Amino acid sequence: MTPDENSIMLHTSHECDGIVGVVGENDAESIECSQYNIANNGATDARDSAKMHNVKSTVTTHQSAQLNAVRHRHPHEECDIIGELMGHYGKYQFFMTFLLSLFQVPNTFHISSPIYQAADKKFWCQRPQQFNEVTVDEWISLSNSSDGCTKYRSNWNDVSYKDVKEGLYNTTQRMKCVSWEFDENDNLGNTWTSEWNLVCDKEYMKTVAEMFFLVGVATGGIISGYLSDKFGRKTMLFISVVLQTIFGIALYFPNSFEVYLALRALLGVVSVSVTYAGLILAIEFVDGKWRTIAGMYNLFPLPVSYMIISGIAYLTQDHRNLQLVIGVPGIFLCFLWFVIPESPRWLLCKGRISEVKAIIKAAAEFNGRELPPNMDKLLKPPIEEDSDEGCLKLFGTKYLRLITICFLCIWFTMNMVYYGMILNMNSFGGNVYMNTALAGLVEIPAIALAIFIIMKVGKKWIFCATFFLAGISCLCSAIAEGKDDLEWLKITLLMIGKFTISAGNTIMPVYTAELYPTAIRNAGVGACNVAGGIALIIVPYLSMLNKIQPHYLMSILSAWSLFGGAIVVFLPETMTHSIEEPEEERC
Repeated sequence: MTPDENSIMLHTSHECDGIVGVVGENDAESIECSQYNIANNGATDARDSAKMHNVKSTVTTHQSAQLNAVRHRHPHEECDIIGELMGHYGKYQFFMTFLLSLFQVPNTFHISSPIYQAADKKFWCQRPQQFNEVTVDEWISLSNSSDGCTKYRSNWNDVSYKDVKEGLYNTTQRMKCVSWEFDENDNLGNTWTSEWNLVCDKEYMKTVAEMFFLVGVATGGIISGYLSDKFGRKTMLFISVVLQTIFGIALYFPNSFEVYLALRALLGVVSVSVTYAGLILAIEFVDGKWRTIAGMYNLFPLPVSYMIISGIAYLTQDHRNLQLVIGVPGIFLCFLWFVIPESPRWLLCKGRISEVKAIIKAAAEFNGRELPPNMDKLLKPPIEEDSDEGCLKLFGTKYLRLITICFLCIWFTMNMVYYGMILNMNSFGGNVYMNTALAGLVEIPAIALAIFIIMKVGKKWIFCATFFLAGISCLCSAIAEGKDDLEWLKITLLMIGKFTISAGNTIMPVYTAELYPTAIRNAGVGACNVAGGIALIIVPYLSMLNKIQPHYLMSILSAWSLFGGAIVVFLPETMTHSIEEPEEERC
């Protein structure tokens, strides 16, 4: 998943929060929606109250308790008239959400491409022309350049192989290498390392290149929500996809590493906007509990993309060719402008009724539903409410302070561990192509299992377990680090850790949105996204830990996973509100 997919899985509109709220639907919520629909059929207030009373009288005691939990939410939040007219979920919604899930493919390509483009290569000081016939190992021995960064000080162009071999030339002084040769038989091909000589004192620049992209992602995550609310989901989606395609293909051409860094940063900004607008648009095409499900199955292209790019990287083995191949798919996505409509719920918020009617008619016809003759009377822009409480409101009560502090830590930890595993696949040993493909493969059942669990049982302890299991797997992997005969065990443990943390990564945004009150959900998820963005900026530097001690990276990921699991313990369960707060503060 791209970094901000979590932060927007259950996003609610800043301008029309009730229409686009995304929380799972249950029986009590369906009754609440029925009450809303009764109220919108033009009956008088007295008759509405009577009808609502009759509906409530049929609710069981358990359903009544659930109803009380959602009564104070905005009446449009769980389902609305648009869902009643074109169907909560049907063939039309499946088709649209499937098309929108395809936008996650280039995003995943771009965020995971450094696994191959920035891969470490074996290198050594460049041999003088007269030493070209000397084997690499012998040259390293003759020049005493085993570190690949320094060698004996000499004007090597004036020294013959015979002089050095017979001991006629001798010195203990050293000099820095200024040019290098790279292993051409490592199945990695031309990478950033070999293209721009990012070794020795320039090695850190590979991390900077990854950081630039992730800083762009963090920046884009802050502004993309506002732009999507202001200009529309479809408009922002396709503007971003056009820019993403331009920047992605443009990265094929730079000879200057500085220009390359700037393009990577811009690519990060627009990539998260693609994720943001696309996922929100997918969610707003469906209604009720289907919003949670649609948001989660929108993640299925991510693991498939991990597997695809590992194959592309193996076939191309050149960072420029790889960049070109992963940039081209955006061209085809641009043509979906003529297929995918704007969000009808966003249009209704803006009062663009004629456009809403056209979309509803097309969807209803596709789904085989009949529309009522009084549809025009039902489609009225909702009353906008000022839901912008500000970030300080996140700490306004004991309950809010608890979940805000916990989720800030959890989002930071999740991004650290999940992307720490993804972006450091080339540091774990073994075949980097196979490792990444396996990591993608295990994420498919992880997402499916998370969807099943999240719709059937409570989330707290399952979410907590994903952290602890990932932490234990990483810890065991750290113990096996450096033992060649146990490399198979280390990779197996890594895949188990990737499976569990992927399930947790799917649950996290749903859990977060369900615990925040509607009025400040945007602010809460936005604050969590900032914490996650900080983690993303740190992630590229984790690979440097392995250069200090081989087991440091997995030990750090293990510690953070266990910390995240411990923090989840302090959260209330999603299904019940265990912390007493005044109802007006909760919803």
